Amino acid sequence: MDLRGGAAPIKYLIRDRDARFTTAFDAVFEAEGIQLLRSPVRAPRANAICERVIGTIRRELLDKILIQHEGHARRVLTEWLHHDAHGTPHRALGQLIPDQAEQTLPPPAINLAEHRIRRRAILGGITHEYWTATAA
Repeated sequence: MDLRGGAAPIKYLIRDRDARFTTAFDAVFEAEGIQLLRSPVRAPRANAICERVIGTIRRELLDKILIQHEGHARRVLTEWLHHDAHGTPHRALGQLIPDQAEQTLPPPAINLAEHRIRRRAILGGITHEYWTATAA
């Protein structure tokens, strides 16, 4: 296997701790200067959680935007992760955004008929954030 043939050098290999991955397997990558990152010990759900996050990023972001270079990828992922953590309601959190879920008191109920709704485009309109406008 030739690991040097790609456009960019491989820096990391993320893998789980399955017994199928022998020291000989690891040695092939380490000889090429690739750092092995293993999943946490006794964390059987770590792979599932990681795969879910990666799948979400692919479906909601990478399938909708053409990444031009590494710097562009970093900016896009940083903005999307900020949006996901601060502007997107999550089903597992009872439709709260993570910032709201960390608060001790639930957010107040809002009658949407009494407020104007504002929208902000994220990543050029790939997705949006919504909030109620304050009274002027």
